[in-house]
Amino acid sequence: MSLIEINFDGIVGPSHNFAGLSLGNLAATANAGKLAHPRQAALQGLAKMRANLELGLVQGLFVPLDRPDEAWLASLGTTMESADKALRANAFSASAMWAANAATVSPSPDTADGRCHLSTANLVTMPHRSHEWPGTLAQLRLAFADSRHFMVHAPVPPPFGDEGAANHMRLCSSHNTLGIEVFVYGESGGPFPARQHREASAAVARRHGLDPARTLFARQSPEAIAAGAFHNDVVAVANEHVLFAHEQAFADPTALYAALREKLPEVEIIEVPAAAVSLAEAISSYLFNAQLVTLPEGGMALILPSEARANPRVWSWLEGLVASNGPIRRLVPVEVRESMANGGGPACLRLRVVADPATVDPRFLVDERRIASIESLVSAEWPETIAPADLARPALWRDVRKARAKLLDLLDLSELQVASG
Repeated sequence: MSLIEINFDGIVGPSHNFAGLSLGNLAATANAGKLAHPRQAALQGLAKMRANLELGLVQGLFVPLDRPDEAWLASLGTTMESADKALRANAFSASAMWAANAATVSPSPDTADGRCHLSTANLVTMPHRSHEWPGTLAQLRLAFADSRHFMVHAPVPPPFGDEGAANHMRLCSSHNTLGIEVFVYGESGGPFPARQHREASAAVARRHGLDPARTLFARQSPEAIAAGAFHNDVVAVANEHVLFAHEQAFADPTALYAALREKLPEVEIIEVPAAAVSLAEAISSYLFNAQLVTLPEGGMALILPSEARANPRVWSWLEGLVASNGPIRRLVPVEVRESMANGGGPACLRLRVVADPATVDPRFLVDERRIASIESLVSAEWPETIAPADLARPALWRDVRKARAKLLDLLDLSELQVASG
C-alpha cells in the first residue's frame, strides 16, 4: 500500500451560527449573539481545501450533520417548537464542521493488527457536541468501510470525556513508518473544564492496539486551559519528526521532550517562548491551530489563519523561524474568519488520516472539479446570514435541511440522509 496523509475537512454546515455554547472557547463566547454568515463560512473552508490541493496534498471531506437534531430533542422530551432557547441552540449547532474532534486516528504502522483504527469522539463535556457522535460514526463507517484496512470504533462511554484528534499527536520519521503517539489530557483549567480525560485517552490507546512502549500520555498545562486552550491543538501541533509547541503547552514539557528524544532520536522540537509570544497572543491568533504538513517536494508548510499574519509579534517570530532554514519552509495564511469567530482555526476543520487513498470510499475524496461543484451548491443553498432570533424560525430549519439534502445528493451520499447527529 501507498500510505500518505489525507486531510478530511468538515464542510461548514448551513446551520452555522454564533450561539456561544462552548465554555472555555474564548472566541466562541466573545462572539455570542453576532450575525453569522454560513455561506461565507462554507466557502472559506472550501477555499482552504482548494489551497491544500494546490500544494499537492490529498484532500477529503466530511458532510454536515442533520440539523436541527430533532432526535436528540425527542430524547429530552421536547421539540424545536417547544424547546427553550438554550436547547434549541444546542440542537442547531454546526460544530461538527471541526473534524479534528470527529475521532482519534492511529495509522496501520502503529497498531497490533496492522489496520488504521479510528475511535469516534464522545464529546460529552459540551451539550451541543455530545449528540454529534451517531452522525459522525455513520460517516466514518461509510468512508472507511474497508475492514481489511480500517477499524472504526464507537465512542468511549461516558463519563470519560474524549474530544478526538485535537488532543492527539503522532511523531514519526515519515507518515508510513512506525510512530510515537502522544495523548494529551487535562485535569484543571481554572474556571474552564478540562475536556480530554486521561482515562478516555488510555482506553483509545488500548482499543487501537498501540505498543505501550511507543505511547505517551502528557498533561496539558492548567495555565493553557485557563487561558482558553480548550484543546491541545490550540497550543501544539506535530507532523512527522517535528513538534511545534508553545512553551506553556504542557504541564511537564521537560519530561515529555526527554521521552520523545529517547523514543525518536531524530525528533525536532520547536518551542515558542512565552517571552516572544504570550499564551494570550498564541490563542487569539491561533498560531498553533495550524496544519503542519509535509510538502511533496520536501520540507514542511504551516497553513495558518490570517489572524496569525495580522499579529506583528506572531508573524515576526514565524518569519524568523522560516529564515532559520529549519524543517518548516513555508507559511501559508488562509482566510477562515467565520470559523475562527466560532473558535476553530485551520487545524480544527480537518481530521488527519494516514492511509492509501485507494482504500477510502472515493465519495469522501475531492479534486478541483468536485470542490467547484460544492461551491456552486453552497452559493445557491446555504443561508447568507443567521441571526440569533432566526433559530426560532421553522422556515430556517426547513432551509437548512433542504440545503444538506442537496449536498448529499450531489455527493451521492444518500445513505447519510437518515444518519442524524
